[in-house]
Amino acid sequence: MFFRDGVPRINVAVVAFTMPLKYSIAALREANEPVPELMRLPTEAEVGQAEEALAVRFHSDFRQFLLKASDVVVGAFETVTLTLPGAHTHLIDVTKAAHQLGVPKDWIPICEDNGDYYCMTPQGAVRFWAHDGASDESWESLGDWIDEVWLET
Repeated sequence: MFFRDGVPRINVAVVAFTMPLKYSIAALREANEPVPELMRLPTEAEVGQAEEALAVRFHSDFRQFLLKASDVVVGAFETVTLTLPGAHTHLIDVTKAAHQLGVPKDWIPICEDNGDYYCMTPQGAVRFWAHDGASDESWESLGDWIDEVWLET
């Protein structure tokens, strides 16, 4: 608190608000579209095996997404999956292909879109990587990307 003209004032800083991931996952589950063949969610062991195969430790938000919402189908985006080996969305294959194209090795793709990638950084942000290189597009969290990009398609 500070005083101006003898009157107490509160110094209020503007802080960016990030939606907790659990609410974004709930919105995804609500918007989930019916599909002919349902996918299953991966187990903790399968997520751990993917981390080993890629020699990384997933950010906790990405891990939560894989375990609770990677079976969701909404709109045109197809996010990565773990339970469909050989599928064009398989996390390990998508990640290896992205890294071969120049996506930074510590970024993990969450979605491939016509040769462009939305990736999770080790710090938990989501960055867009265009086929011609990194862009300035980013979101503070996976929840923000889900709300502002995926659910808006």
